[in-house]
Amino acid sequence: MRAGAGARRGRRVAVVAACGVLVLLAVAVAFPGLIAPHPPDDTDVVAAFSPPGGSHPFGTDELGRDVLSRVVYGARPSLAIGLGATVLGALAGLVVGLLAAAGPRLADRVLMRGLDVLLAFPELLLALLVVTVVGSGTVNVLLAIGVATVPTYARLVRGQALPAVRSPFAEAAKVLGVRRPVIVVRHVLPHVTGPLLALATVGTGTAVISGSALSFLGLGTPPPAAEWGSMLSDGREFLATAWWTATFPGLAIVAVVLSVTVLGRSLWAGAPREAGA
Repeated sequence: MRAGAGARRGRRVAVVAACGVLVLLAVAVAFPGLIAPHPPDDTDVVAAFSPPGGSHPFGTDELGRDVLSRVVYGARPSLAIGLGATVLGALAGLVVGLLAAAGPRLADRVLMRGLDVLLAFPELLLALLVVTVVGSGTVNVLLAIGVATVPTYARLVRGQALPAVRSPFAEAAKVLGVRRPVIVVRHVLPHVTGPLLALATVGTGTAVISGSALSFLGLGTPPPAAEWGSMLSDGREFLATAWWTATFPGLAIVAVVLSVTVLGRSLWAGAPREAGA
């Protein structure tokens, strides 16, 4: 009993801490000037590579720019990529999954075989292929990651929707002459929403990592704009002499990903799931 109570208490503490990090992130995105001590692009060559402390709590980079300020201002593009790609992937996956579950069997087979092919590629590799085709930049990276995550969301939606589509109340509604789109909206969609939101919360962390990875490769937000992945890429050259230039952006990524993952797993544990889905 004590072990179980301790585990539940630990999970509650983790969820509260995750919510605290996400609230701080929301403030950094909406009002970065409240946290950042300096403008993110202000350079001071004399103060280049200043260690953490004083007026620069996270130190400065090779151009004398305040690392804390750049981490704070870098939250907006990093989160925009993560959230935007998640929303795009989840909405597209919802449509594809519902079409596969509620549409003709031929449509289900064609869509699922196509998704199986896409699932054979790791999401980051698929996003990299899309960026190669459409070009680099923040918007293109967002679109690429969103497209790469569609198969995962579509498979989940189909698995959750099939039991509802084949349920007695859906069949009864069909016999009574209710149109299929109405059945899907009224009887199927509520069974899908909870698990989809839970998976999308976890997927946001994955999308943030993917966006940072593509920016690390120079395919994301162009310089001199602050973005966590590009800051990691710039700071890797100075790890031996100025470790803070890469460490703090990396810690920001880790904190955000862990927070959304903890929150998403908490939501997933409470999300209703159909048997056999």
